[in-house]
Amino acid sequence: MAKPALRAELLFQLSVLVACALLVGVGTSLFVLGSSPDRALVLIIVLVVLEVVVFVLYGRALVNRLVLRPLDRLMGSADAVADGNLAARAPEADTRDFANLAERLNRMTNRLLDAQSQLVQSEKLASIGRLAAGVAHEVGNPLGALGTYVEVLRRRGADGEVTAGLTRELERVDRLVRSLLEYARPHPDPLQPVDASRVVVSAFELLRAQGAFRSVQARLDIPDGVPQILGRAHVLEQAIVNLLLNAVDAAPDGEIVAGARAWAYEPGLALPKRSTDPGFTTYPRGAERRPSRDEYSAGEPGALLFVADSGPGIAPDDHDRIFEPFFTTKAPGRGTGLGLAIVSRSVYDMGGVIWVDTAREGGAAFKIFFPTAP
Repeated sequence: MAKPALRAELLFQLSVLVACALLVGVGTSLFVLGSSPDRALVLIIVLVVLEVVVFVLYGRALVNRLVLRPLDRLMGSADAVADGNLAARAPEADTRDFANLAERLNRMTNRLLDAQSQLVQSEKLASIGRLAAGVAHEVGNPLGALGTYVEVLRRRGADGEVTAGLTRELERVDRLVRSLLEYARPHPDPLQPVDASRVVVSAFELLRAQGAFRSVQARLDIPDGVPQILGRAHVLEQAIVNLLLNAVDAAPDGEIVAGARAWAYEPGLALPKRSTDPGFTTYPRGAERRPSRDEYSAGEPGALLFVADSGPGIAPDDHDRIFEPFFTTKAPGRGTGLGLAIVSRSVYDMGGVIWVDTAREGGAAFKIFFPTAP
């Protein structure tokens, strides 16, 4: 239902008040003249004063309800945001003017929140990257020496089971060090226009050819019209491969869907539809916001890439932590917790955003958005 404009509402209410005042004034004047002609002037003056008082009181209540109270609420929200509470939101209003003003104030707050989150994310990535690079280099040197000593022990006839165990654990540490270096390593090559749908298909077909989907029902969902994006094709393909492998681990004997589509980015709207969905189907979201970037405008056109599975999913409390280094939901010994961190950093470095939702298949749906390439 459309809300009335403030000007129209004030004019209507005041017009009704004036009409009622005129009718009451004329009626009382006729009554006084007919019943007490000798005191008519005094009574009319008294009635006029009473009507003015009523008019002032009603007008004051009207202005308070339609103007001052909504303005106070907006000022309170603005003061809260100015004090650093970016979770504050301007409330709804009864008139269209204040409702539009509240919506614009909330949009401005969301943009501030996005800019703050992006700054925090940049600083976090930079600091963790420096730490990862330092740890990897410090561990790498003694790791090489340990490998040499294990080889010497093997040649001197040490217990084969012991040397095999040492070699296995050293290789595990080596993989961790390489992952740290991959997380910290910058990508110097420039961004290029990339066919997002082709990248998803390439990653999907690569894993299918290797037999990675033997235990799951895997399919693609890529309609026509997916736009080109700016990125690094090999890095993005590796990110999709990582997400697909995680989905296979999360949903053994289950279902996996990988896809891409043209999409206009909004931080808090409904979930995107798939090409197989009926036109009337809707999938409402909760109140939480998607991550964003301050360079995105409202309805930013681009491409959405996603990998969904029918596994156990990600707990809502872990949605923000899932991309942190060394955080993992896998059993101990089955993962380093760096895979999604590397994916998140790669996506962020290419100008995109990544988040996780609950998939309609019941598990996790990892989604990546990139703006359309100019």
